[in-house]
Amino acid sequence: MNVAALLAANGRKFPNKPALIAGDEEASYSRWNHVSNGWACHLREQGVAPGDCVVVMMPNCLEFAFLYMAVIRSGAIVVPINARSTQEEVRFICANAEAKALVVHEALVPAVNELVEENRKLVAIKTGKSQGDWAGTADWELDNISEKLAAHRIDPEANWASEDSDVSILYTSGTTGRPKGVLYSHRSLLTVAKMMSVEMGMTHHSRVLQLMPLSHSAPLHLFFIPALMLGATQVTALTFSPELLLSLVQKHQITHFFGAPVAYLLTMKHPAFNEYDLSSVDRWIYGGAPLSKEMAAHMEQAYGRDKLTCVYGLTEAGPTGTCLFHREYPEKVGSIGNRGVLFAEIEVVDERGAQTAAGEAGEIRVRGEGTMKGYYNNPEATSETLREGWIYTGDIGRVDEDGFLWIVDRKKDVMITGGINVYPKEIELLLERHPAIQEVAVVGLPHPEWGETITAYVVLRAEAEPGQDWSQEVRSFLGGRLADYKLPRQVVVLPALPRNSSGKVLKHSLRESHSFQGVE
Repeated sequence: MNVAALLAANGRKFPNKPALIAGDEEASYSRWNHVSNGWACHLREQGVAPGDCVVVMMPNCLEFAFLYMAVIRSGAIVVPINARSTQEEVRFICANAEAKALVVHEALVPAVNELVEENRKLVAIKTGKSQGDWAGTADWELDNISEKLAAHRIDPEANWASEDSDVSILYTSGTTGRPKGVLYSHRSLLTVAKMMSVEMGMTHHSRVLQLMPLSHSAPLHLFFIPALMLGATQVTALTFSPELLLSLVQKHQITHFFGAPVAYLLTMKHPAFNEYDLSSVDRWIYGGAPLSKEMAAHMEQAYGRDKLTCVYGLTEAGPTGTCLFHREYPEKVGSIGNRGVLFAEIEVVDERGAQTAAGEAGEIRVRGEGTMKGYYNNPEATSETLREGWIYTGDIGRVDEDGFLWIVDRKKDVMITGGINVYPKEIELLLERHPAIQEVAVVGLPHPEWGETITAYVVLRAEAEPGQDWSQEVRSFLGGRLADYKLPRQVVVLPALPRNSSGKVLKHSLRESHSFQGVE
């Protein structure tokens, strides 16, 4: 079994069933299979050989699904990247992956045209029907598919690919530096798809809404691949908005949606939220950040406790890890659960690799067949993260006395001041409660005596008082809530926090751009 064979099988089993819906466009399973076959042939005609890497840069649309499966069908390795990636990011990924081809949505051509012009060895393919001067462009509805498949020796069933064959690379978000390419086998993707189908009760009757970028591991591996495997219907849009989420759920009777907590929180504020019929949803699934008790209470009131589920994982792990159903353990909401999901084990360990005692902080590690094969062409980084079958997540967590796991912080973000570990997330969660602070990031800056000193970077709300001494205000606000050694010695007001294309705060950029000049 492999990913390409799933599409071929469902093209026969559900030939006329809607597989993909994007706005007014729709593709059945037979059309999806047919068009992907045609593009697999076109890739071969452009010189793409089995084992080559093909970077695919496009938003959530029918073309993404066609090309993603076409690359796999051709025998190449598919490398989906965020549609909002900068030209420099695309340049780095193409070089790091040793990409043979770059497939770009026609709307994104201006963002990478300079890169294509300077790299003539890179096969550039533009999707869509508009005319252009990229040699690799072709019409979607290709003819004589059967003849072309035979001529290019492409097996529609992809019987050449075993479960251990390389299938895709996803690049990490690069919040601590250059992104790394995470290499997966067919087995990895199939394992995660089976896990998610079971854990979230997905079947061929499911209708999955895709509003998060399909270049990211959670929407792609946890929902796109399972829906393909099951023969379910997927509804997608180019971007997220609260209005789209509400209207598409109602119009298409969506059963499963995954999003970051902020997607749910923004949607709850929609003035017509209560006017939409959301009763079709079986699972509202969120991940990327655990909920505070206050946020959880608001979300449960809006979406229903029985339907909310938290998932935890990371790109290197598949993603696979844990889940927490609100209805089962409402008193533990904010944790990430008390067990590994299907096919996965999870532990919290100390520096020696021994499991920690209840309440003791340690690093979370995950093991299972859904994890990566390794970082592409980066054996040193692979050996640091993948050890004896375990993925070391870099997340610090604690297991409570009931066996539930709570995220403390990122290991690389932990600050050491005066020899004492301080966790930024603890400070950030408190400062987020300040009525004048819109968002905050806390980092440790080098200090000649203390090792690191705590610095808070804040973005203020529009109604914040101008000219206020925010260092004093922050220390006063946190006084009595935190021990003195945890209080920020410096507060920097910024118009916005630096983020990467997936929205994660780039703390390394803050460290590199500032030095300590605060209160001793």
